[in-house]
Parts: sequence; structure tokens; C-alpha cells
Amino acid sequence: MVVDFRENAAPLNPITLCDPSVDSLESCRFLGTVISQDLKWELNIGSIIKKARLREFNLPETTMVHIYATIMESVLISSITI
Repeated sequence: MVVDFRENAAPLNPITLCDPSVDSLESCRFLGTVISQDLKWELNIGSIIKKARLREFNLPETTMVHIYATIMESVLISSITI
């Protein structure tokens, strides 16, 4: 992934390593964190929110608290150091 901080980003030349050209990505997942080319958090936040939706299952509140404490909390704080 190439991160370009210029205001007017020019098209980049393709990167080649030992003959084949390397594909450019808009985003990638690294250690469970989605990193986008523009370094915005929207894709990562959307990914985490999809995992954290427990109300759709209509579970009792105590069960949702147990699931959150045992599973979802680690998912939500996995990128805290990044």
C-alpha cells in the first residue's frame, strides 16, 4: 500500500519487483485492523460495528452482557494501540 500525503496526489507509477508489477490496494486488513489508502478510519469502524451488533438476535440482556464481556470487548479494543 502506498500512502501519499500530498494535497494533489498525482497518479503513481506502477511498482515492479523482479519483473511482475505489484497491485495497488484501496485498503487492506492487518492484524484485524482495516487500513485504507487515505488513512481514514471509516472502513475499520464499519468492520467493528458489524461484529458488535448483538441486538439483532433479540437475546436477553444478561446473555448480551456475557457475550460482550467475553468476546466483543476484545474485538472492539483490538486496535486501541494503533
